[in-house]
Amino acid sequence: MSPSLDQLLQQAEQLTPEERLELIRQIAQGLKTSDTAVKAKPRWSDLKGMAPYPMMGEDAQEWVSRTRREGDDHRSQMWRGG
Repeated sequence: MSPSLDQLLQQAEQLTPEERLELIRQIAQGLKTSDTAVKAKPRWSDLKGMAPYPMMGEDAQEWVSRTRREGDDHRSQMWRGG
C-alpha cells in the first residue's frame, strides 16, 4: 500500500460514520464518471450491419459454391496427372 493511501485511510478513520459514507459515495460517483472506468467489451452482435453486403462483392453462398468447384477441378486435374 502506498504511503499516501495509508495516510488517507488514517484520515478517514477520524471521520464520523456519516462522513465516511459520504466519502464513499463521492468516490464511487467519481469512478462512474471517470474516463478510466472499465468499459464493457464490445460484442460481436454490435458489429451487425456494419459491413456492406455482399462483403467482397460476392454472395457468401456463391463463394462457397465457387471455391468447392475450384477445389473439385484441382483434385480432378491432380488425379489425371495434370
